[in-house]
Amino acid sequence: MTPPDDCLARNEWICGTYLSTRRHILLDAVLQHLELTAVSVLTGLAVALPLALVARRWRAAAGPVLGLTTVLYTIPSLAMFSLLLPVYGLSASLVVAGLVLYSLTLLVRNILAGLRAVPEETRQAARGMGYGPLRLLLAVELPLALPAAMAGLRIATVSAVSLVTVGAIVGFGGLGNLIYAGMNTYFKAQVLTASVLCVVIAVAADVLLLGVQRLLTPWTRAART
Repeated sequence: MTPPDDCLARNEWICGTYLSTRRHILLDAVLQHLELTAVSVLTGLAVALPLALVARRWRAAAGPVLGLTTVLYTIPSLAMFSLLLPVYGLSASLVVAGLVLYSLTLLVRNILAGLRAVPEETRQAARGMGYGPLRLLLAVELPLALPAAMAGLRIATVSAVSLVTVGAIVGFGGLGNLIYAGMNTYFKAQVLTASVLCVVIAVAADVLLLGVQRLLTPWTRAART
């Protein structure tokens, strides 16, 4: 019996026909993946920054803040989504909330480490120039803490790209939806294509954030040279 000419019919792992006939499905999945990742990371950053500032300002709060965020990170993803299910239901908000909680330990720790690494003499010099607490934070402390904070942001973003796929269990997993469906039906081209796209998104996001970090911290390049 002659094998079929269509790589889809042969169920091959690499299949150009799959890319050409499913491009709209792939595009929709990629856009959902990017949206869930971006919203989760940006929301996590908005929550992590105040927590890090509180932990830096009051030493007694540092232990509970770091401890709580660490405990959240140790909760398995399926258990996390199950715990959040009564609050958010089967929605994209459920996935975003879970990813935000996971990102906190990486973001809070790195932002706090960056703030603590600012030399005290630099703070004193800024105060001597008339800088108030808010101006000191925005113009001196946060810029100097950027390298450590961006390192945490890069790790949190790559982790979010990976964890978004788990959202397929509630129907909001971006490319994870295709991976999950493809595994159930043993659709090789769909599983491989969606998996590769996840890797591409993670690498691209990391490279992009690294470029942003280099633009925002030119003094670090000067120090290395």
